[in-house]
Amino acid sequence: MDLAFCGNDDRFAYNISGGLVSNICFLDALNLVPHVFLLFITFPILFIGWGSQSSKVQIHHNTWLHFPGHNLRWILTFTLLFVHVCEIGEGIVSDGKLNTRHLHLFLPAIMGFVAATTSIIYYHNIETSNFPKLLLALFVYWVMAFVTKTIKLVKYCQDGIDFTLLRVCITGIMVVLYGLLMAVEINVIRVRKYVFFTNPQKVKPPEDLQDLGVRFLQPFVNLLSKATYWWMNTLIITAHKKPVDLKAIGKLPIAMRALTNYVCLKDAYEEQKKKVADHPNRVPSIWLAMYRAFGRPILLSSTFRYLADLLGFAGPLCISGIVQSFSDDSPNATNATTNFTTAPFLTSRDFLKTNYVLAVLLFLALILQRTFLQASYYVTIETGINLRGALLAMIYNKILRLSTSNLSMGEMTLGQINNLVAIETNQLMWFLFLCPNLWAMPVQIIMGVILLYNLLGQSALVGAAVIVLLAPIQYFIATKLAEAQKSTLDYSTERLKKTNEILKGIKLLKLYSWEHIFCHSVEDTRMKELTSLKTFALYTSLSIFMNAAIPIAAVLATFVTYAYAEEKQLTTAQAFASLSLFHILVTPLFLLSTVVRFAVKAIISVQKLNEFLISDEIGDDSWRNGDRALPYEPCEKHPGLHPKAINRKQPLRSQLDSYEQPRRTPSRHMDVNDYAIKVTNGYFSWGSGLATLSNIDIRIPTGQMTMIVGQVGCGKSSLLLAILGEMQTLEGKVHWSRYVFEVRICLSAATNSFTSASSLRNRYSVAYAAQKPWLLNATVEENITFGSPFNKQSDHLMQEGILKFLKDDKRTLVLVTHKLQYLTHADWIIAMKDGMVLREGTLKDIQTNDIELYEHWKTLMNRQDQELEKDMEADQTTLERKTLRRAMYPRESKAQLEDEDEEEEEEDEEDDNMSTVMRLRTKMPWKTCWLYLTSGGFLLLSLMVFSKLLKHSVIIAIDYWLAQWTSVGTNQTLCSTEEPTRKTCNVAVFSILSGAGIVLCLVTSLTVEWMGLTAAKNLHHDLLNKIILGPIRFFDTTPLGLILNRFSADTNIIDQHIPPTLESLSRSTLLCLSAIGIISYATPPFMVALLPLGIAFYFIQKYFRVASKDLQELDDSTQLPLLCHFSETAEGLTTIRAFRHEPRFKQRMLELTDTNNIAYLFLSAANRWLEVRTDYLGAFIVLTAAVASISQGPMYGLVGLGLLYALTITNYLNWVVRNLADLEVQMGAVKKVNSFLNMESENYEGTMDVSQVPKDWPQEGEIKIENLCVRYENNLKPVLKHVKAYIKPGQKVGICGRTGSGKSSLSLAFFRMVDIFDGRIIIDGIDISKLPLDMLRSRLSIILQDPILFSGSIRFNLDPECKCTDDMLWEALEIAQLKNMVKSLPGGLDAVVTEGGENFSVGQRQLFCLARAFVRKSSILIMDEATASIDMATENILQKVVMTAFADRTVVTIAHRVSQILDADIVLVFSDGVLVECDSAANLLLNKDGLFTTLVKTNK
Repeated sequence: MDLAFCGNDDRFAYNISGGLVSNICFLDALNLVPHVFLLFITFPILFIGWGSQSSKVQIHHNTWLHFPGHNLRWILTFTLLFVHVCEIGEGIVSDGKLNTRHLHLFLPAIMGFVAATTSIIYYHNIETSNFPKLLLALFVYWVMAFVTKTIKLVKYCQDGIDFTLLRVCITGIMVVLYGLLMAVEINVIRVRKYVFFTNPQKVKPPEDLQDLGVRFLQPFVNLLSKATYWWMNTLIITAHKKPVDLKAIGKLPIAMRALTNYVCLKDAYEEQKKKVADHPNRVPSIWLAMYRAFGRPILLSSTFRYLADLLGFAGPLCISGIVQSFSDDSPNATNATTNFTTAPFLTSRDFLKTNYVLAVLLFLALILQRTFLQASYYVTIETGINLRGALLAMIYNKILRLSTSNLSMGEMTLGQINNLVAIETNQLMWFLFLCPNLWAMPVQIIMGVILLYNLLGQSALVGAAVIVLLAPIQYFIATKLAEAQKSTLDYSTERLKKTNEILKGIKLLKLYSWEHIFCHSVEDTRMKELTSLKTFALYTSLSIFMNAAIPIAAVLATFVTYAYAEEKQLTTAQAFASLSLFHILVTPLFLLSTVVRFAVKAIISVQKLNEFLISDEIGDDSWRNGDRALPYEPCEKHPGLHPKAINRKQPLRSQLDSYEQPRRTPSRHMDVNDYAIKVTNGYFSWGSGLATLSNIDIRIPTGQMTMIVGQVGCGKSSLLLAILGEMQTLEGKVHWSRYVFEVRICLSAATNSFTSASSLRNRYSVAYAAQKPWLLNATVEENITFGSPFNKQSDHLMQEGILKFLKDDKRTLVLVTHKLQYLTHADWIIAMKDGMVLREGTLKDIQTNDIELYEHWKTLMNRQDQELEKDMEADQTTLERKTLRRAMYPRESKAQLEDEDEEEEEEDEEDDNMSTVMRLRTKMPWKTCWLYLTSGGFLLLSLMVFSKLLKHSVIIAIDYWLAQWTSVGTNQTLCSTEEPTRKTCNVAVFSILSGAGIVLCLVTSLTVEWMGLTAAKNLHHDLLNKIILGPIRFFDTTPLGLILNRFSADTNIIDQHIPPTLESLSRSTLLCLSAIGIISYATPPFMVALLPLGIAFYFIQKYFRVASKDLQELDDSTQLPLLCHFSETAEGLTTIRAFRHEPRFKQRMLELTDTNNIAYLFLSAANRWLEVRTDYLGAFIVLTAAVASISQGPMYGLVGLGLLYALTITNYLNWVVRNLADLEVQMGAVKKVNSFLNMESENYEGTMDVSQVPKDWPQEGEIKIENLCVRYENNLKPVLKHVKAYIKPGQKVGICGRTGSGKSSLSLAFFRMVDIFDGRIIIDGIDISKLPLDMLRSRLSIILQDPILFSGSIRFNLDPECKCTDDMLWEALEIAQLKNMVKSLPGGLDAVVTEGGENFSVGQRQLFCLARAFVRKSSILIMDEATASIDMATENILQKVVMTAFADRTVVTIAHRVSQILDADIVLVFSDGVLVECDSAANLLLNKDGLFTTLVKTNK
């Protein structure tokens, strides 16, 4: 066909006799002029601009400045582009009706599309360069385009062309759009004054963009970048080169910071408080406050959601239109004859009957729908995060003002505060995420039912009824799921408690050979947990099953009803359009149960939050005259955190100050200035209304040390807190002098618990140290300085710190203490009794006026001096013990450091090789996945794979059969008989396939969950047994928290998170693969597009997985410090308020909140980045499939099937990648568990047969040590070298030596806890290395230094094997002198022992350990520094019992003090692993130069 601009089939086409304007072809040519002009002007500028920037990698974002009307311009331009697409389509369709090609119908539209695209690119470049003068070219373009289109529209109107015709309608819309764009350009000139004005306006970029630390650019980029998250490309790509850290994600923009949002929410909440101020019974509404503060973005998100949901119905309608057009013989267009042109004019109905038009519109609708949906998600998530940040700031602010009585009296517990922070704020955030669904879902459901009714009539209502009736079942399942999860959590907590006990007492368990007993106890709890997990898995399976089966059931009910109720044949268009609509309908109904559940939780959370926010606060602290609050300041040292995250705008700061700083009253002038603090006629209460302190009249002298003493519970601590304003004042006043330089308040049961607070050099400062030590999760230096500059002074606390440093500096000091020996140093003493002041004055005053009290103090002083000597001795022993532990593995530590250095070197090498790094970071852990799958058992794995494949095959068969059933005229092999029989056959086959599909949905969901459960059971069982049987050295070198983490966080992931992720991943992947298979089968040309689409998908998922993993880790790692900070603050509230450091702690909280929020925001943006790209890929697949099916021909049954599956891909592509990324992170837990499974176990087998060992071995207790060499591991030096010794039966042996000499290693050698690589130990004629390990350890007894008791009963702690009678246990308790005490307990032998034996004193615990050793009736007892951590009285009892009850047994005592073994029959003295002396103590002391003599002299 010949090409001609006006066509070759009309000889009047170029006729201009009636004037140029009368020729429509000329008008179309005139419309080309503005477009050509713009391209001619802008291309050189763009190329010159890009050329000048070629040296720059990227224009820095500090130059980004949006011109006025920025967003409106982008929206109008996108609308213009869409209208141009319609114009092109209309022109091409119209041209297709003519005999020759008429270029004027579509070429101007194509040029217009190119010009509009160029205009927005040109504008973006000018905007980023901040050079508005070049916008003049755009202004000229909009004017020219507006004029030419207006001329064309006027011509149409003059000729009487109706606006119902599409071309006229498009022309009218374009006139409006060009006019609006022209107005936008005029507005830019008006505001910026870049032309026609003498003084152009100079505008700076937003404040955020001047801060190079702000990297979250979503609020600042253009609309296209916002919609597609293009700005995230840099971070996503960079994640391959190096891990994403806090520095990479930078700081939050000002509008998103917790402080900004807190001010907004606080304003709204204060308004609510004012409204209810006159109504005592009403509480301020947090809901209304939240709406006032965050309502606008929620409305915006809801608008986006409505648009997305409405556009979602374009899919079924377009499928119906395309399939219908194949079976419809009606003409595709209607000609409208006019008197001035031969070109046809199309109505919109005719235009939409064109298949290719429908395909393009479907593609555009999908693109828009997904863009709006992701925009809705993003806005709700951002708003939810902002709300959470504001709520955290409100809660924190309230914590700092909480009344102390609320916490001390149990009205507000630390657990409740933690729940508010960790749970309730998150519940509200998640509710906000799901909020738009509440009002979007009803609209979606109503629209879906209406469209179904239009398609299928009353039969559609049957299917809708099935979905609606089954929805409550989903809610019931969701409720049961929550209950099962709670039950699982309870059992999990119990299991962790038992595991923790095992790990803490593992040494004792191994030495007594009890590890298997305790292992069985954990396994029993695990079985209960697994039973609960089975319930959880069952309900999870049912939830997944319902989601998959409901559409099948609804479609079955609808089509069977239609087949028999309607006389018409079900068409392909009806079938696949309704099938697509049912899939759309199921989603909101499935979500409904979740949304309702979260709504209920949110209501409860708001109630709890309201209760907290209206709880009592401390009173006004204006009485602390002159004591200024510290301003908000950034913390000096917070490694890994961004610098100060607070708005730099002064108005916001001043607003904050108005909220945060309590009002100060002017200082009152005092007549007497010789006191720092004075209390007159004071009555103070803890909030109950009853006075805890009564008739308090005291004064604290300025610059002197005042001590407050008295019995326990007399009110000493309360007096200090009353002075600090922490108690409720019923009567009286507390005066603080204006002239005090500094006050130190120390609340200390024992002086050594005084926290050395920093020297606050600002005038009128107060320092406070509580009785209960409170430390921050920070460095030692930060805990000491507490926010002040570090002053390097090393002072002993009482002697140097208090007596010298503080007193010499003339600071006022108030010290609450039990240490009466320090009373001589006090300048002023206040004696308390029963909440009242008993005496006040100097020590001399009290000695003169109250001789009885003074003598009582004197007696107590002498007793405390003796205890002090004992404490100092015990401290020395503890120090030695720690030194021994450090010295135990010197080589190992060095080797470990060397290994770490090697790893660092390897990492450095990898950093140099980018490809290696990319390979390592993008590689999926397939080996770990296989390990997990095989842990579930090959049978279940095979069943899962088979059932999954079968289920998806059946679902494909259902849809294929539907295509065959509804395709009239096709040859069916199964049902090819007459009509009634054919209908019955079709319905029967469809029903059978649907029934099989529903059953298989249940089977597959159950098999995945069951396989996951089996894998979890096996992995935990293997891990527990491997840990229990591990060598003791493993526990010495591996942190307890690390091991416990395998049983807590990692096991939880394996139990509850991997199975649903695996199920979702397999379902999404198989759906996508089956969709691609069906499309390829229905339209083979589609396979050509598979390769580029597959490559695009591969790179998207590859880049996303790495970045997502890093961002998830950042989100997790930034949550814990935030929660810890809240806990720390609540615990140290009195200290923080006393120091007046509330602003510093608030600032820290804001920084931590912002850090966590920025990580979460980036993770959310990364998810949107992925979903937009996969959605667009899905849209391209739909377009390709539609075009391929249209071009192929009239196999309309398969066309409908192909398009239905193409739409399915759009929904599931992003889930494949998301689940793949989640699975990669979750498989890290399996990998960590597996790393412990590769550990070597202890060798429990022996070479000697059990039957060869006498039942009562060892009976005599004879020990021969022959040339013994011991080491802790093969690669370490020996700790004992060639030791030779002989111990006769019944001898009492003492072992001593300096720290690290090897004495404790010998005790471990008796139990084969260390590697005996040479020599041997023979006990009663049997070499212990030949015995089975269980037998050896069960026949010996040991008492360790640290007494260990387990939670349970006293009986269980003495005899966990249940071998002894009650009489034997009472005998053991009597020997340990515990019988009377145990008898007095409720339950006697069955009395409860709490975790770690905390309900008994240390001495009592050690005596229980002695009784435990006696119960065993072993002829050999080893005491490994058993008296090191007990008091003198208990030590005397222990020594006495050993000498009497164990008189006929061999006792080996490893001494921490040489004085303990002076009465021993034989003493072994070790030095550096060598036995240097061996004889009786008396004989060894004869050698004046001997090591033993030296140790005795130095009392070592």
